Amino acid sequence: MKTDLCKKLGLDAPIFAFTHCRDVVVEVSKAGGIGVLGAAGFTPEQLKLELDWIQDKIGDKPFGIDVIMPTSYVGDDVPDLEAMIPEEHKAWVETVLQKYDIPALPDNYQRSGHEGASGSEIGWTHKICRELLEIAFQYPGLKVMVNALGTPPQDLLDICKEKNILVGALAGRVKHAIAHKKGGLDFIIAQGHEAGGHTGEVTTMVLVPQVVDAVYPTPVLAAGGIASGRQMAAAMALGAEGVWCGSVWLTSPESEVDDVPRQKLIDATSEDTVRSKMLSGKPARVLKSKWTEEWVSEECPGTLPMPLQGMIVADANTRIARSKNKELAFYPTGQVVGMMNDEKGCKTIMFDMLNEYLESLDRLNGLLEEV
Repeated sequence: MKTDLCKKLGLDAPIFAFTHCRDVVVEVSKAGGIGVLGAAGFTPEQLKLELDWIQDKIGDKPFGIDVIMPTSYVGDDVPDLEAMIPEEHKAWVETVLQKYDIPALPDNYQRSGHEGASGSEIGWTHKICRELLEIAFQYPGLKVMVNALGTPPQDLLDICKEKNILVGALAGRVKHAIAHKKGGLDFIIAQGHEAGGHTGEVTTMVLVPQVVDAVYPTPVLAAGGIASGRQMAAAMALGAEGVWCGSVWLTSPESEVDDVPRQKLIDATSEDTVRSKMLSGKPARVLKSKWTEEWVSEECPGTLPMPLQGMIVADANTRIARSKNKELAFYPTGQVVGMMNDEKGCKTIMFDMLNEYLESLDRLNGLLEEV
């Protein structure tokens, strides 16, 4: 299990845990993998609180941060993004929320770190992401920085190199992976169609070996549909140096997911997700609900480009979560949700994955004929 990335980061297992929950970050890193905190949605102040807590609890174990700095998005030179959101869309969103009796947020409502930022502060622009990274770079335990949408700017790569922070980025197409390699990244995450969150059209089984061949010798992590040791063994057989897992942690006791969407995740099958632009304006896989259905209804005026879509649903998503409405409740998750039908702790998930990985290797070795 000592791949090059493991050696560079001091890991016992090449398991990278993407999560929005600080508890998951700490538990996975302590168990020998590395937790990577998704920073999108946090304000700089909220992120500092989370990273203070992580650094205090994690000891000398490494952790990472994931940001969303898209290669292209609208309004990157506009001072008032809020003004770009059509009134028609605002009115339609409010109509849908009233249809399901979703109450408004209280006056002067203060979000918790898990709920993230308000629409005007959403971390899907370069400006906000740079503010978040300025905070994150202050922590000595930060050893990995990942960008979800595109190759990070050169000046940030230079800072990471100076601080011995390994930089990766997600790729849903071979051409994206090649661009990452040319950009000088330390590793690439080949994320298949079945993954949760922002994801492309090509499945993991097809994408990973193509990316491995295209960017060799740059290390590749496999992402999308990985929640067990058998799947991890398959990823390593395809040439990956490790796995990037996000959905599998969502039903753990340490997860930040509220009770209503958590139970829907536990009860879901692998057919209960959909790729939707509802969340951010770019295709992202989420749990199906009446909320996702409304965004493809005939009455819907259509989704907006990133980051406007994320801004218009930010408060609505918070209202839905607070209301405990089961019909509208959703959560970003991959098709592997059909395997997440219990509430295992993060350490148990890690233990089970590694044991099953070894059992899979033994099984494959047992298929070899004796000479």
